[in-house]
Formats: sequence, structure tokens, C-alpha cells
Amino acid sequence: MERMPSIVADFPAAHFVQTNGIRMAVYEKGSGFPVVLCHGFPELAFSWRHQLPALANGGFRAIAPDQRGYGKTHKPDDVAEYDIQHLADDLAGLLDALELEKAVFCGHDWGGHVVWEMPLFHPERVAGVIGLNTPHRYFRRMGNDPAAWLLKHFSARNYRLAFLEEGIEDSLGAELMPAFFDGLFRAVPITMAEFLAAPPEVRHLEWEFILASALNPKPAGRQLLNPDELKVYAEAFAAGGLTGPLNWYRNLLRNNQILAGASEHISVPCLMISAEHDIFLPPELADGMENYIPDLEKHLLPQCGHWTQVEKPKEVNQLILDWLSRKFL
Repeated sequence: MERMPSIVADFPAAHFVQTNGIRMAVYEKGSGFPVVLCHGFPELAFSWRHQLPALANGGFRAIAPDQRGYGKTHKPDDVAEYDIQHLADDLAGLLDALELEKAVFCGHDWGGHVVWEMPLFHPERVAGVIGLNTPHRYFRRMGNDPAAWLLKHFSARNYRLAFLEEGIEDSLGAELMPAFFDGLFRAVPITMAEFLAAPPEVRHLEWEFILASALNPKPAGRQLLNPDELKVYAEAFAAGGLTGPLNWYRNLLRNNQILAGASEHISVPCLMISAEHDIFLPPELADGMENYIPDLEKHLLPQCGHWTQVEKPKEVNQLILDWLSRKFL
């Protein structure tokens, strides 16, 4: 499929709300039943640029925030202020600020981790959940010590462990941001078969490998960002840095302590969309979700990597709109 044209000029301007002690930038299109779109790492509300107009045209109110630590939203200094409770409370406060009772929460990557826990923290505010790539219980399955689990299954340089190191973000200064995002946001840089046959530093998803691959003068995979889109990411992270986003990872242990013993069952309707070649969140991670979610619909996008909503926007939009229309119109 050809890459969709840039819609930077058509992306809505931010408005700002106060939620859970922070000032949050929010981008909206449309009216109707609300759908809150939660981005991942290292992304922005802008990552939903293809979904906002599609949802609006389909009769829904699409709401995409820059989440805590990202973009134009506040970036607290305290690492503990990025735990799962804060992140979920941010979204509940967003509904309060917009005077909304309930919404469907849709999340990709780290945003997916948050939206799957919203029915636990704020069950009365959640009408449904949509996960892109990120399955329910992803971090919970790591047990009481996520770092030990990651070390057992990967290596000490796995990016999630590397991100625990204070100051590691200094290795990616503002001058490298354009090249980094251009090389990172690529469609299927490696197939799942190639990944499984790759050397250990690749299969262990080591940060140095990821960084070097993104900064390669000829990065693998189809380019996903045109110059205008690349500028949005490069300028946002050059200005805001990576400390806030990395602080989400620095709460892995705290998050599992918070979630310990909590219910893992979700009673609202849910949609799970996986991607065939997502090496970060392989589709088999969604196996067994139906044991915890009675009303679950699952789909697999073929020939798609990690950046699902940008790699396969038409297919993602069709799946989401079809499900939303059946459940909420």
C-alpha cells in the first residue's frame, strides 16, 4: 500500500486541560461517542493523525492527548509521578475536564498498557478498550520483579532494562533526533522470520542495536515519515527530551507492585489488533486474552510491523470503525 499523504496542516491545534495535577495538550476531531487515543513510546498524539479524521467522519469524537511527559503536556520531575496509577488518573481527569462520562480507550504500545488497566482503576469511565499491538497483561505476566524476568528472557542491554539507567537519554541529543526518528519509524525493517534467526543482540532487542539501526545512513524498511511529519517528532523531542518518556519504563517494578493481586478480568467489549511482524510486541502475546475478556474480538494485520496505525492506517481505521459502529452506534 502506498504511504498516505502528509496531513500535518490538517492536524487539529492543541487545546489544554488541567487533569490530575498536570496541564495536558489535547487534539480533537468530530462529535459523537468519544474515543480516547493513547500513543506509545516514543510517539505523540500526532501518531494518530490518520485515525482522527477517519473516526470523526465515522460519527465519533476522536480525542488524542500528548500524554504525561510528552509533547506539549507537562513533564514532572519525579519519576514516581509516571507510574500506572498516575497515567490512568490522567485519562480519567481528561474525561472530567471534557465533561464526559465514559469513553472507549484505544492505546498503542505504552498507551496500550495504560488503556488495558483503565477498567481496573476507573471502571465507571470505560465503555470499551482497543489495544493496538499491546496485549492485556503484558507487564503483569512478568511477576513481582520485571527486571529479573527481562534479564532471564533477554539480556542486560535489552532496551527496557537499558532505559532504567539514569542519563541514558543523553546519548540521543537534539542533533540526532531527525535521523533517529526517520530511521526508527519504518515499516517492517525486519520480518519475524529474519528476527528469530538474527544474532543475540538483535533478538534481545538491545538498545545499542536499536539506536545504531535507526541512525544507519540507509535504515531498513519503508520510510513512514515525510519531511513535514519528521519535523513534528524531531522538534517535539528536541524541545521536551526523553526523560519524561523514559520515566514510564522506570516504573516497571512500581507498576507491578501497584497491580499485584488486582483483578485481571475485563467486562466491557474489547478489540485487539496485532501485527504480523512486530518484533517488540509479537502477535502471539495476545494468545489467551479471551480467558480474561469474555467480549473480545481479535485481528491480525499481515505484513505489518510495530507502527501499526501509520503503517496500515486504512486497515486499522476500517477495523476500529467497524467494531465501534457495531458496539456503540
